[in-house]
Amino acid sequence: MKRLTWAMGVCLILHLILAVEESGAGVVIEQVMKDREGKSSKVLLYVSAEQLRTDDEASRLTTILDFKGDRMVMIDHISRQYVEVKFSQWEKEVSSGLKKALPPVFPRQRKIVVKKTGEIRTINGFRTEKIEVLADNELIEENWVTRDLDMGEFEKAMGRAAQSFSREFRAEMKEGREIQEKLRPYGFPILVRDYAVTYGLAGIDVLEVKRIEQKELKGEVFAPPAGYKRVIPESRKE
Repeated sequence: MKRLTWAMGVCLILHLILAVEESGAGVVIEQVMKDREGKSSKVLLYVSAEQLRTDDEASRLTTILDFKGDRMVMIDHISRQYVEVKFSQWEKEVSSGLKKALPPVFPRQRKIVVKKTGEIRTINGFRTEKIEVLADNELIEENWVTRDLDMGEFEKAMGRAAQSFSREFRAEMKEGREIQEKLRPYGFPILVRDYAVTYGLAGIDVLEVKRIEQKELKGEVFAPPAGYKRVIPESRKE
């Protein structure tokens, strides 16, 4: 079940990138994410009320978060196995583990400015506008955002998912949260380009939304598939 740890990383990335609010029906988002080496991974997100599911196509891993039920499920489709734990307990264990593994970080506070450019482009069928993010007058991020959609569906679920890590790592995440809050009024990000790792040269496309669909999501979407075996982690065995 070592492969299941990749799902945790996928969730943490999604928690920092997406911001949305609750509405009525469910939403399915197909997006492509890239790491700093340029390796792509297609991810599907399903959100309905107090539940979130992410599917990573390359690793064939699924993560399900049920905030109301305090449940987290990590599914490995290759081995047809899954782990189910209390989400609140997982949060505590991961936060504790990261604090032990990583040295304390006290990032320098930078002045964050978000500005419109007036540039308009159609990306994957969405009419988008380019918004630049600057830190101390240096371009660090470029967001192509759309107002074509009412993306209020995700705010409650994604906000809840990020709460605990924001508390535990307030200093490390402060800048990211500030950027997220300042971008929110301009629309929903369809394409995100990162300049921070290229030192002002051509940016790296780190996230691109390919498709957004509003639909009713049935209960089985947020449950392990029938016939899969539940595995109890060694640390939780008596």
